[in-house]
Amino acid sequence: MIRTLVVDDDFRVSAIHCAYVSRIEGFEVVGQAPTVAAALDAVRALEPGLLLLDIFLPDGSGLDVLRRLTGDAGGARPDALMITADRDIASVRTAMKLGAVGYLVKPFGSAALAERLAAYRELQHRVDALGPAAETDQADVDALFRAARPAGLPALPAKGHSAPTLALVRDAVRGARRDLSAAEVAELTGVSRATAQRYLSYLVREGLVRLELRYGLTGRPEHRYRTA
Repeated sequence: MIRTLVVDDDFRVSAIHCAYVSRIEGFEVVGQAPTVAAALDAVRALEPGLLLLDIFLPDGSGLDVLRRLTGDAGGARPDALMITADRDIASVRTAMKLGAVGYLVKPFGSAALAERLAAYRELQHRVDALGPAAETDQADVDALFRAARPAGLPALPAKGHSAPTLALVRDAVRGARRDLSAAEVAELTGVSRATAQRYLSYLVREGLVRLELRYGLTGRPEHRYRTA
């Protein structure tokens, strides 16, 4: 079981995340922490393997948690999946430099979190199967990096596209029970209609979203989007 600590200052959000994680095979929630200080104490006491880590905390930043744990000589540092409303590219870059295994932008649905946790679980299984003293070839390395990436999302967004926004738009379409217009996606994600249209077009080109044309009695057909 992957022992998971949820770090979020909103107890309702934290409870929802715990419920999400508890339903996923191979994961066990071992605790919750609402602050940087509580997170550091919980890591030392509970020894989780994975943190679901918010950036905005009352006494600092989730990034501070990563910095402190990276500099802590005692014990192995847990992996961290950032779960936050912070869309600032500087935060994304800092999280990457500090070794975060993923970055999920709020709001999101249970399917989006399950997908990332499943990818992380697959990565752990592959690493365990190789063994601590194993020597890897290029095929093994490529397989590990593929396992670390959630299925259905381009490895690198096109120039001018933000990975968190791309995931946000993709998850909005995936979580809908019907096809959506660009305006509806914009409303769900909080981006402009033009931005939603640009990201939807990219996802269509990547084969991750399907474009359907709805014809009315007159005028141009309406563009509608659904999961491919």
